[in-house]
Amino acid sequence: MTKDQLNQIFIYENGKLYWKIPRKGINVGNRAGTTLSTGYRSILINGKRQMEHRVIFMMHNNFLPKEIDHIDGNPLNNCIENLRETNRSSNMQNTKMLKNNTSGFKNVYWHKISNKWKVQLSVNKQRMFFGSFDDLELADLVAQEARNKYHKEFARHI
Repeated sequence: MTKDQLNQIFIYENGKLYWKIPRKGINVGNRAGTTLSTGYRSILINGKRQMEHRVIFMMHNNFLPKEIDHIDGNPLNNCIENLRETNRSSNMQNTKMLKNNTSGFKNVYWHKISNKWKVQLSVNKQRMFFGSFDDLELADLVAQEARNKYHKEFARHI
């Protein structure tokens, strides 16, 4: 769908889409789409499911990149200011700390053999190690600095 076609169907307001035209069981002004179990919103357009953030990006930019990043990490914050074009690698850099993390700090893990905290992150699809530390807080500081240096604007620290 083109930007013009989408703008004929939807009204964009504060990161949300509302129907401009009536559909079966849907009135003009109703919020478009539903929230999925993944936390993203999707909308059925011409029988095809579309992600709300992708529709909004297209409506504002007239193109659709392979990946779109939610800057704040919130999949329901589809304000255009919170959406940016990215690639898979950068999008993964902006993810939150994994739920199975045991150190409490992103990119820091306990290495049983050496009895030390280790810092590791991915850079250009390669795993890089940034040292072994007795002190957990120092390991976290090193991880933050590494993310800032290598992940730049996509660095997320929590």
